[in-house]
Amino acid sequence: MEKIFNELIELQRKKIFTIAKTIVPRITEDDLLQPNDFPKLENHPLFRYEEGVLEGLMTARMAFLAKQKEKEY
Repeated sequence: MEKIFNELIELQRKKIFTIAKTIVPRITEDDLLQPNDFPKLENHPLFRYEEGVLEGLMTARMAFLAKQKEKEY
């Protein structure tokens, strides 16, 4: 299950980068760590939506990993 989460997260990161490049062509992957530095991204609804999907996937992965750790004890 962890592998599936990791794959989904990686695919979502790539999707966000692709969307970001269409909005701000000179953006780098490192720039996505601080998208608020780019007003066009900050206010773009599709970018923000997809960024939210990524955050949701990462939250779900952390919850899953925490539950797995709980089972070990």
